[in-house]
Amino acid sequence: MGYESPMPVQEEVIPFLLGDDNDVIALAQTGTGKTAAFGLPILQKTDVSVCQPQALILCPTRELCLQIADDLNDYSKYVDHLKVLPVYGGSSIESQIKTLKRGVHVVVATPGRLLDLMNRKTIDLSLIKNVILDEADEMLNMGFTDSINAILAEVPASRNMLLFSATMPQGIANITKKYMNNPKEIIIGKKNEGNKNIKHIYYMVQARDKYLALKRIADYYPNIYGIIFCRTRKETQEIADKLIQDGYNADSLHGELSQGQRDYVMQKFRIKNLQLLVATDVAARGLDVDDLTHVINYGLPDEVESYTHRSGRTGRAGKTGISISICHVKEKGKIREIERIINKKFEKGEMPSGKAICEKQLFNLVDQIEKVKVDEEEIAPLMPSIFRKLEWLDKEDIIKRIVSFELNRMIDYYKDADEIQVVDELSGRNKKEAGERGSYRSSSVAEEGFTRFFLNFGKADGMFPNQLIELVNKCVPGKVRIGKIDLRDNFSFFEVEKNEAKRVMDKMNSFEIEGRRISVEPAQGKKGENGGRKNSYDSYKGKRDTNERFDRSERGSEKPWRRSASSRKTRRK
Repeated sequence: MGYESPMPVQEEVIPFLLGDDNDVIALAQTGTGKTAAFGLPILQKTDVSVCQPQALILCPTRELCLQIADDLNDYSKYVDHLKVLPVYGGSSIESQIKTLKRGVHVVVATPGRLLDLMNRKTIDLSLIKNVILDEADEMLNMGFTDSINAILAEVPASRNMLLFSATMPQGIANITKKYMNNPKEIIIGKKNEGNKNIKHIYYMVQARDKYLALKRIADYYPNIYGIIFCRTRKETQEIADKLIQDGYNADSLHGELSQGQRDYVMQKFRIKNLQLLVATDVAARGLDVDDLTHVINYGLPDEVESYTHRSGRTGRAGKTGISISICHVKEKGKIREIERIINKKFEKGEMPSGKAICEKQLFNLVDQIEKVKVDEEEIAPLMPSIFRKLEWLDKEDIIKRIVSFELNRMIDYYKDADEIQVVDELSGRNKKEAGERGSYRSSSVAEEGFTRFFLNFGKADGMFPNQLIELVNKCVPGKVRIGKIDLRDNFSFFEVEKNEAKRVMDKMNSFEIEGRRISVEPAQGKKGENGGRKNSYDSYKGKRDTNERFDRSERGSEKPWRRSASSRKTRRK
């Protein structure tokens, strides 16, 4: 099968599984050779003369279940009469029961279907010697904790147990305490660490530009072979449909597809008839596809562990891969959190220009022409007619026509396409806007066309530019263009377009944050600039000193503007 030397996880795990009473917890990324690490010793220890299940492998998804079963069948090619049965939902339970009755040695199962067979009394687990939980953290994330507990309670206490996980959440620790006996912990790399062969890149764009950014990224890598992860089934189908309409070789994979449809899509993707697979986290868990060049996150997942699993689809078996995230400014904190946990730095991507994309596509085409295999015998009879047809064109004309024939659509598209501006992470505006509007600087006079407001929250309340923008967006429906922001310790100033000023003031003044009313009023400027009128800060300071003392220790570290809408009081007292 092309295996020449063991990978680190195989080197560590195999000796323990060959022994008795050796429980193992192996923390390793996907794509590190785990299936062979547990598969080879299990097959070696199986007694084919006893036609009852002797090894049980639990995994989170149907796709992974089938892949493990296929690998074990490959490994046992020269072991006569050894039978491996994949047991999963979405296929006929009657045919699985019939196969069990005929006798099998290794059962690879998803928890739900296995529990169903146990409840029907159609599977006997009394001779199980080895139990493997593969992608254990994913099974817990998918809500299989109770099913796993019910299954493990039925297998003999004397069995060996091996738990594979990319991360180590609390649920895994609970299983190890309850069902494992002094387990040996094997860590390949560092706990929760991402694969070192993967390059992590992020692009910060406006939400409205996310799909356009996705297209540019796909165009910039002409030989891309990857998975695009979306958060919901609806979004997955919408993105896949758009890509197909725009001429990309793509399809979707999500939970609303039937098992037959999922198998068909996966088969197309595995044999590279598809370049791009648009999938939800659940559908793509455990996918074992070789040579993926890219994983694209169409927005970051809620859980850091999910990011680890997503990015782990590429850079497998020692190869390199690229994980790209298309984010909006509110996800900046999430990027920093992921960096800390996977112990790798994200690189900020520069959105490729239309010119750069067309150049990349052109050189890829030239590369393909240069490397194409020519079957002289097959084409020999046709060449005289072709030469006659094209003899009026010289070499330069032919090359130009080939290039135009292949790339006209892309050249036309990018000729008229607007450049996608990278968002300024500090302000949440694109760089062009940020340049036009100026940086956040202190000034008492509003820019032309803008109204300057005073706000009774400042840095001491945890208010920074991103939080102020977020607060305005949450209080005021629709799009509001924000100008300069000037932050002080106990209060702030910000600008909005004049035609939105009254609406912003009315809406924000009807909100409270944990009993403290938001106060937004026109800023009066410095003393002397407005006929000697009092600055808003002066009147605010008096109010704050007398009636609006605010004990921050009572609200803890959580910023009040990050609370859900349901927890905010929205009526004016």
